[in-house]
Amino acid sequence: QVQLVESGGGLVQAGDSLRLSCTASRRTGSSYAMGWFRQAPGKEREFVASISWSGGYTYYADFVKGRFTISEDNIKNTVYLRMNSLKPEDTAIYYCAASSNCSAYGCYVRREFEFWGQGTQVTVSS
Repeated sequence: QVQLVESGGGLVQAGDSLRLSCTASRRTGSSYAMGWFRQAPGKEREFVASISWSGGYTYYADFVKGRFTISEDNIKNTVYLRMNSLKPEDTAIYYCAASSNCSAYGCYVRREFEFWGQGTQVTVSS
């Protein structure tokens, strides 16, 4: 069982940057793949980025490539999502997730992730 707590969301203007944090209740490095998903009002929850438990593989949704970066600090049991050049369409609740099901190559399918945080709101104004 892993508890995840996100932080770092807020209200920003288009073009600004934010860094989201996700702190786990236990060590996740070498055991859990970590991911970020988001859900906008009236839309399905969608994949944003993930990192393998080995730390060697990262995946990004096409709409964030080149703008968002996922990273982890295994000493702090924390995963980060650095978001640059934010757009109004990035407005959503961002969820952190952990998976014990992924291979060493990682994964990015929502159903593979069994532990979820409560989410943090990101609002980007135009």
